Amino acid sequence: MKKLVVLSLVVLVLLVGCASGGETAVSPDTPILTVGDGQTQKTYTAADLEGLARAEASFKDVVYTGVPVTALLKDSGFPVSGLKAVKAVASDGYSVNYDLAQIQKDDVIVAYAQADGPLAAEDGTFRMVLPEEEGKLNVRMLVEIQAVP
Repeated sequence: MKKLVVLSLVVLVLLVGCASGGETAVSPDTPILTVGDGQTQKTYTAADLEGLARAEASFKDVVYTGVPVTALLKDSGFPVSGLKAVKAVASDGYSVNYDLAQIQKDDVIVAYAQADGPLAAEDGTFRMVLPEEEGKLNVRMLVEIQAVP
């Protein structure tokens, strides 16, 4: 009887694992970035962003590595041509609204690293980098990008 119970549990675990659709499990401790419009959303880890288009941008003498915001929006299903604006939200609730002209430059990125290593602790896991804009528009500790249709 014990063997039947153990076998049943093994089969159940395998079925649950197969039913997950092959998606990679993300630990609750893994920082994620959410891109969405209030109805639909897509989440990204730093490793996910590393797999997308790569760009570099400089701000205050630091070279950052990341994904162009336009490429990230497109990958999320929100091409810039269908948007009115974009909002960046930090983990502490700070947010910035951008008009499309501000984010359509190739060097406007969501950074996940510096060119010479990881982001600084005060930057968090993700950071907006707008090289030609003032500091308050370069959101640190970025956790969400809201697409405004």
